[in-house]
Amino acid sequence: MKYLIVYGTGEGQTRKIARFIETVLDESGHQATIADATEEPPGPDAYEAIIIGSSIHTNSYHNAVKQYILQHSAALNHKKSAFFSVGMAMASHIAEEQEEVYSMTGKFLEQTGWKPDKIWYLAGALRFTKYDYFKRLVMRLMAKRQGITVDTASDYEYTNWDELKASIADFEISGTD
Repeated sequence: MKYLIVYGTGEGQTRKIARFIETVLDESGHQATIADATEEPPGPDAYEAIIIGSSIHTNSYHNAVKQYILQHSAALNHKKSAFFSVGMAMASHIAEEQEEVYSMTGKFLEQTGWKPDKIWYLAGALRFTKYDYFKRLVMRLMAKRQGITVDTASDYEYTNWDELKASIADFEISGTD
């Protein structure tokens, strides 16, 4: 099966997740093409299944991803498709934080007119060693608000790779019916 994976990232974790999805699909015998939404990705027509992902920053998804979906929503709605949302709220110990992501995702998909078959909610990463002083401070405060304890001298990755791999397998299986 031919898959297209389109992603939008702010700090690189969403790209890492997209590459992981590509690897899992390739290892399962599929042909996967990966594209950054900011670099004129191919349209969905030549692919049997589409997976689109975006990170959440300042309570919104990546604009290039939104534009891609708006441009191709009719075709996307006639293909097997999945959306993956990447954000630190999914690592939060506060249920309301996660509920906010679910709500935001619903509104985003409604605005774009896309109805993916699957939605995957994934925790992102904190790259304190790559942040400037101000961003380190802001991200530490955000993590604290979400009940996440961090040391700003370290990086943290919260993505559950095993859960994602299982979601990909489920998506593959659901396409063979």
